[in-house]
Amino acid sequence: MSAARGSPVPGDDTGAAAPAARAPGAPTGEPDTRVPRLLEAVRSVGSGLELHSKLDRICETAADLTDARYAAIGVVDESGEGLSDFVQRGVDEETAHRIGRRPDGHKGLLGALIRDPDPVRLANLTDDPRSCGFPAGHPPMLSFLGVPIRVHGEIFGNLYLTEKRGGGTFGDDDLHMVRVLATEAGIAIGNARLYEAAKQRERWIDGSVAVTTALLAGGDAEDALQIVAEQARRLSGSAAGIVLLPAEDGGLEVVAVAADHPSKALGVVVPPESELVAELRDGKPVFLADASADPRLRTDLTQAYGPVMMLPLQCDGRVLGALLTPRPRDGRQFTGTERTVATQFASQAALALMMAESRRDRERLVVYEDRDRIARDLHDLVIQRLFATGMMLESAQRRSDVPEVRRGVGKAVDELDVTIQEIRTAIFALRQGPAETPSGLRTRVLREINMAAVPLGFHPGHHFAGPVDTQVGELTAKNLIAALRETLSNAFRHAGASRIEVSVDADVPLPDGRPGVRLAVADDGVGIPEGGRRSGLKNLKRRAESLGGASWYGPGIGEGGGGTTVVWQAPH
Repeated sequence: MSAARGSPVPGDDTGAAAPAARAPGAPTGEPDTRVPRLLEAVRSVGSGLELHSKLDRICETAADLTDARYAAIGVVDESGEGLSDFVQRGVDEETAHRIGRRPDGHKGLLGALIRDPDPVRLANLTDDPRSCGFPAGHPPMLSFLGVPIRVHGEIFGNLYLTEKRGGGTFGDDDLHMVRVLATEAGIAIGNARLYEAAKQRERWIDGSVAVTTALLAGGDAEDALQIVAEQARRLSGSAAGIVLLPAEDGGLEVVAVAADHPSKALGVVVPPESELVAELRDGKPVFLADASADPRLRTDLTQAYGPVMMLPLQCDGRVLGALLTPRPRDGRQFTGTERTVATQFASQAALALMMAESRRDRERLVVYEDRDRIARDLHDLVIQRLFATGMMLESAQRRSDVPEVRRGVGKAVDELDVTIQEIRTAIFALRQGPAETPSGLRTRVLREINMAAVPLGFHPGHHFAGPVDTQVGELTAKNLIAALRETLSNAFRHAGASRIEVSVDADVPLPDGRPGVRLAVADDGVGIPEGGRRSGLKNLKRRAESLGGASWYGPGIGEGGGGTTVVWQAPH
């Protein structure tokens, strides 16, 4: 095939078709009526500073000036070899969805314009040898006009116009006006890009401050990681924010996910064999153009996504984990500015996480020292006094001749023996370090209850049902313990409770029929006030939903239903 050719386009060397030249100065009538429209178009293009809306306005204005049915702007990516964004006017959403992926500029006429950014005018673009045809569902297009847009002397992209109304071709006047419009558009786009880059940096700085403030304000580690994920997702305009921490096998495990819908990614481990894991653990950021087609991740974690930033959470040479911000498959690529500010955000978040971790370590050390002191006092004072009291009662029992008194004293001595055994169990729990955490779920629940008894000033009651230790998987067990810790902490800090009951039932059928485990923590405290903070309850709900479960709350065990009962359940 050969291109439809006529006289060359004035001022270019494409050799594309053009109408016959007219005598210099010959009046046509049409340009004079279009000059006011051009001036109005220039004014319209120069208004506003939001980049994407400005590109859309340029397309609309160019189509109106040239009577084109379709208009588009292809934004050249940083490599200069393809398109990072494609803004169009004229193709409705249903047709665009039927067409599928937007042009990437790697082939065809659009790719040729990227490599040779000069104006091109064609009577029938399907006859041009550079054309590679249209995908299924694409509307027919014949006449074509393409003009480059330069910003500060650099190629920003190309403005494309097709299908001149009435079936004609684009003339010299169309070309001249679109060139003028492209020049003004380049200036306006340059200003918009500078403004957007400044606003973007400001947003990321504000986000970093918010993360640092939230992390240093207190709360547990799970909350801190969720804050990082949520802020990264919001600031990057991504479909999700995902935080990964080192797993025992050397891979990276998903520990926090922020997304519009409940995600099943929580607990997924990217294996250490993945090349990307090695790069992240070496402190190198990774940027994927299309994660769904990249086999290096070796997991389904990003199969539903397109562009992805994978950033190490690194501070002072220490890599704490990684931060992922994926966009949908048809989402635009991350710009150089976005990559730079996101990498800086990840470093700032890592510093804040490290500082928060150091603060928690100091607080934990204080707690351990206090627990050790309490354990010594219980052992050296309380148990000795109880033992001495038991011996006195036994002596009194032997001297008494009244059977009822002897039975009563004997029962009291037995109760003292049980109490001493319970205190010794509590002492053992108080002296356990985190590395000595037992593996059984029942024992881990009891350990959390014993630890909570110290700040609460009383020992919460507990009840187990079903095969707690044998049927509940490790991922669910780990999240159940975190939920128990959260609810007991809230009861201590906010409820003012004098009684707490903890129950764990491993024989609960879930609504979908799967076997599950249910945790219920009930207290007789003040309840949840109207308008009070519910971030902890939201965390519990999110954690349960990520596993396919649910969480809710209701009346407590106080008089008249006073207090709160928090229920958390998930499949085994």
